[in-house]
Amino acid sequence: MEAITQLSYALDTFYFLVSGALVMWMAAGFAMLEAGLVRAKNTAEILTKNVALFAIACIMYMLMGYNIMYAGDGNGYIPALDLSFMFGGDNTVEDVLASKGEVYYSGMSDFFFQVVFVATAMSIVSGAVAERMKLWAFLLFAVVMTGVIYPLQGYWKWGGGFLDAAGFSDFAGSGVVHLCGASAALAGVILLGARKGKYTAAGHVNAIPGANMPLATLGTFILWLGWFGFNGGSELVLSNIEEANAVAAVFVNTNAAAAGGVVAALLTARALFGKADLTMTLNGALAGLVAITAEPLTPTPLWATLVGAIGGILVVFSIITMDKLKIDDPVGAISVHGVVGMWGLIAVPFSNTEANFGAQLLGLGVIFAWTFAASFLVWFVLKTVMGIRVSAEEEYEGVDLGECGLEAYPEFTGSRGSGL
Repeated sequence: MEAITQLSYALDTFYFLVSGALVMWMAAGFAMLEAGLVRAKNTAEILTKNVALFAIACIMYMLMGYNIMYAGDGNGYIPALDLSFMFGGDNTVEDVLASKGEVYYSGMSDFFFQVVFVATAMSIVSGAVAERMKLWAFLLFAVVMTGVIYPLQGYWKWGGGFLDAAGFSDFAGSGVVHLCGASAALAGVILLGARKGKYTAAGHVNAIPGANMPLATLGTFILWLGWFGFNGGSELVLSNIEEANAVAAVFVNTNAAAAGGVVAALLTARALFGKADLTMTLNGALAGLVAITAEPLTPTPLWATLVGAIGGILVVFSIITMDKLKIDDPVGAISVHGVVGMWGLIAVPFSNTEANFGAQLLGLGVIFAWTFAASFLVWFVLKTVMGIRVSAEEEYEGVDLGECGLEAYPEFTGSRGSGL
């Protein structure tokens, strides 16, 4: 029995680590997607943001975020603070055996899996504020977002807080991760304002196409792959028949939802615009993935496809609506992760009989209200103290030169101020 326990512990720990590595690879997906959807003159800066935010998330979550989110104590609203994790330590053999199966994976593997989630939430913000935000203002916001804002609402659900006690269900984070990131992005975009030339005084919307559609497509496929770790790893256990079957179901449903999102967004764009819009199609895939993340285990494959398809339809109309409201989001992140994240939470009770709509709406409202309000405050302080938007000249020339001092495509952007 002892040998079986140790083998199960090793297998579940290894599965956790591999799943975390897949989610970490999503950082590359976000970087490629955003680099493809911005103009060439802003590419180096968006890549710098994605690398730096990942590192900041890892450090801040180690220093305080993980301990806030999984304090193991507190009153359900405010966690107890224990900052001991940064000094290391893990389960001993004796502790694992004595737990009689209650401790079934390494504590360090749990941290690794969780830290890549907080980086994902911060990556959502990056694309929405692209092409006109100051790099250092963004990175300072990342410190607060990954160290405090995200972990606190994570504690309310995944750390055993009041949302969990109320019955709120969010399997892998349509709300805790995606809606949270989108809410922070929305607050920033409102204070930041639209890119120059995006909207006319008469209300006309000028399309600003991205520089590299192959790169954006590659980023989408990387995210699609990483999502199997995102949702699959959230099952937490693999080492018995029942759990192995559950993981397989999560993988199948995750893939089905993405496929449904692609087809639905493609058809919706064709109906509205008369063309097969690639950017809407890519966002349809991501919308399907976000939608199923709240509950990828209980649906049938057919229902998972429909959940993703509804997400794919919603994201097209949401992106159009955001433009009508003059909310400038270059990559559609607020629509993909926010609007569709809400749909994913609401869809849970349709397949999970233990969930209820009241608790889902409570969780949705709390996550949005907390994250938006806290983020708005932080963005406002940054705007007041140091400014969050680059100068009109820097925006015209491209933030690559102004913020990074180099260009991603120097042979193509030699003419300063070009539309590239």
